Amino acid sequence: MSDVIRRALVSVSDKTGLVEFGKFLADQGIEILSTGGSARALSDAGVPVKEVSSHTGFPEIMDGRVKTLHPKIHGGILARRDLKTHTDAMVEHNIAPIDLVVVNLYPFEATLKSGADYDTCVENIDIGGPGMVRAAAKNHGFVTIVTNPDDYALVQDEIKSNDGATTKETRRKLAATAYSHTAKYDSMISGWLQGECGVDFPRETTIGGELKQSLRYGENPHQVAAVYKSIDARPGVVTAQQLQGKELSYNNLNDTDAAFELVSEFNAPTIAIIKHANPCGVATADNLSDAYKAALACDPTSAFGGIIATNKTMDAATAAQVADLFAEVVIAPAIDDDAKAIFATKKNLRVLVTGEMPNPADTGMTMKTISGGFLLQGRDNGRVTAADLKVVTKRQPTEQEIADMIFAFRVGKHIKSNAIVYAKNGAIVGIGAGQMSRVDSSRIAAWKSNEAAETAGLSEAGTIGSVVSSDAFFPFADGLLAAAEAGATAVIQPGGSMRDDEVIAAADEAGLAMVYTGMRHFRH
Repeated sequence: MSDVIRRALVSVSDKTGLVEFGKFLADQGIEILSTGGSARALSDAGVPVKEVSSHTGFPEIMDGRVKTLHPKIHGGILARRDLKTHTDAMVEHNIAPIDLVVVNLYPFEATLKSGADYDTCVENIDIGGPGMVRAAAKNHGFVTIVTNPDDYALVQDEIKSNDGATTKETRRKLAATAYSHTAKYDSMISGWLQGECGVDFPRETTIGGELKQSLRYGENPHQVAAVYKSIDARPGVVTAQQLQGKELSYNNLNDTDAAFELVSEFNAPTIAIIKHANPCGVATADNLSDAYKAALACDPTSAFGGIIATNKTMDAATAAQVADLFAEVVIAPAIDDDAKAIFATKKNLRVLVTGEMPNPADTGMTMKTISGGFLLQGRDNGRVTAADLKVVTKRQPTEQEIADMIFAFRVGKHIKSNAIVYAKNGAIVGIGAGQMSRVDSSRIAAWKSNEAAETAGLSEAGTIGSVVSSDAFFPFADGLLAAAEAGATAVIQPGGSMRDDEVIAAADEAGLAMVYTGMRHFRH
């Protein structure tokens, strides 16, 4: 049988399962060629190994940079067994066929994440490995390529079931996996080097990632979906440990990411409740329990079935309140044992622990696909402080108004545009999101606040005496006047409208304090 595996080349950085797989190959009578650490690991375990340098008759040189780059290696991998010219060349040049290539690459990603210097990173760029992987993948009509230890069992089963051979279908699938492996690897190196050169947008680019999980479906049941772990591994929903609950859905993942990124903006104990990627309640307080009560009060109706995120360790007092509400997901950097016990009584609640918080000031890129391509942009890591504010009205804002305006503006950064946010005493009291008209967002936020007050049996809406934030400038005075009618006393907005003077005059007439940030936070 022409597809029978008689000779294997093994050279791996990830040695998971290597010895067991090597013993299996040896038991099948397969000759094993190997290099460096792989050869030592196999030999130490009693697996017969032939060093590559003995096979090629050429020593490793240049500190190991050149060891597999040899015609007896690449000719053995690339030769087509069905072409006489190839087989004749093998005979003429004494090239033995290599039927199985087991290679994964130098740990460039781990080296980069370790904070290694430039020269060390360069030395961990694999050359021979990708060459062998790509050669074997190209010649998958005859050669089996394995780049991941997870595929050892598949190859073993194939060899046992097919009299020492693998099937064409399996070799084709493994070849596709191999090209994905080298593509991700090259993407990491390219991204790093472009960054070292200060290039944000190179002439050509690729996006690398590792499949974490295939999902039941996408946003809707007729759509297929999966989640991938990106190279930067930013702390969050993808890197989190799931303690309990059902499998996360596409929408769960999207909403949970939005929630966790929002609470990362704050240092004080903060709770965010998210529904369909928009917050329906956010609050900061001296403790999580109080923050949760204030966040829930903003819109308790929409909070049903929402995502709850916090930036501090989830405690029992807060967990007990969360357990009284039907929620889909809870995500936190840590959860204490008493809180875990409370959540354990809610079997369907998905509980995630991240171990750390993402840094809202981090740089990086975000991507959105469009027809025929995709958009790349820097992450919105802009942050406004009190020192950045420019007061443009006759009335100066109070210290409390300034604190609430900064809080509201940071929350608004995570709300779909057009976004209007009312806040009071460190809590959001009204949200208008995703409207085509900014004045409609102002009115919706006020209406939602009135509805929440009626539900709670309060005498007045939370917007009375609040501040209001707009993610972009008010193009006309009507949106600002709607906020004033709702009871807002101070306004924070980017400024920059052609009608700024008109809007400022309206604010002065209404007795409002207004500040400009000079920074916009559109989110689409």
